[in-house]
Amino acid sequence: MCSVKIECVLPENCRCGESPVWEEATNSLLFVDIPSKKVCRWDSLSKQVHRVTVDAPVSSVALRQLGGYVATVGTKFCALDWEDQSAIVLATIDQDKKNNRFNDGKVDPAGRYFAGTMAEETAPGVLERHQGSLYCLFPDHHVEKYFDQVDISNGLDWSLDHKIFYYIDSLSYSVDAFDYDLHTGKISNRRSVYKLEKDEQIPDGMCIDAEGKLWVACYNGGRVIRLDPETGKRLQTVKLPVDKTTSCCFGGKDYSEMYVTCARDGIGPEDLLRQPKAGGIFKITGLGVKGIPPYPFVG
Repeated sequence: MCSVKIECVLPENCRCGESPVWEEATNSLLFVDIPSKKVCRWDSLSKQVHRVTVDAPVSSVALRQLGGYVATVGTKFCALDWEDQSAIVLATIDQDKKNNRFNDGKVDPAGRYFAGTMAEETAPGVLERHQGSLYCLFPDHHVEKYFDQVDISNGLDWSLDHKIFYYIDSLSYSVDAFDYDLHTGKISNRRSVYKLEKDEQIPDGMCIDAEGKLWVACYNGGRVIRLDPETGKRLQTVKLPVDKTTSCCFGGKDYSEMYVTCARDGIGPEDLLRQPKAGGIFKITGLGVKGIPPYPFVG
C-alpha cells in the first residue's frame, strides 16, 4: 500500500477555491476563487501565482485549444486572454434569472464545455432551490440546455470509454450517471451510482482516474472519496486538514499527484484556528493511481 502524503502547496486563503485544472504545457495548476472573481495559475516549478480578476463570480476554468482559457463568469461562457487579462463573452444563459450564476464546469472528450447554474447563495449552502440548469457550450458557440430544476450544479466527468457522463447536483447527495453519446453530446437514462453517507456530507467537485474510478470532494466532509461507479462502492477515503473541500484533479508530470481546492467562507473564527490552511491548495501524493489529462475546449 502506498503511503499517502498531504501537503498545502499554496496557502492562498481562497474564499471558495474551485475548478482545479492541470496545464501540462506550463506545469501549472489553474483554479478559481469564485466570490473573489479571480482565475489563478500556480506554476509548480517557480511556485509563483498569477491572478486575473474578472467582473463577476468565476466558477470554472478550462483549457482552450486555440490558446488561453475559457471560463464561466457570472452567467456567461467567456474566453479568457491571459496576456491582456480580458474576458470575451462567447454566450450568455439564464437571462431570466437575475439571481443565478454558473457553478462547476468541465470540457468533454469532444471539446464541448459543460457547466451548470445555481441560485446565488445567501450563506454557504443556503439558496433558493431548483433554480439551476445544466448547459453545454458547443465549439460553434451555440448553447444547449440539458435539464433544469437543479439545486447546485456541481462535479462532472466522463467515463474512459466516453459512453457515460457522471454528474453531481450537490443537494441530492448523489453521484449520478447518464448514457452519453460523444458524437452528438446527448445524454439519457439518468441513474444514481452512489449516495453519500452522512459523515461524507455534500458532494462537490469530481474527477476520474486512469482506472475509471471517480474521486469526489466532500464539502463540509473534509475529504475526497474514491468510488467505483460500476459497483456503487466506496473504495478509499482520504481526509484533509480542512473541512470545506470543494474539488479535485490529477496533475504533475505523470498525473500521479492529486490537487484539492477548498473554501474559507463560512468557517467561524474558532474553527479557523483548527484549520488555518482553509482556502489553500493541497497536493496529495502516494495514491497509487494516476489521472488523465484534461480536455481542451475546441471552439
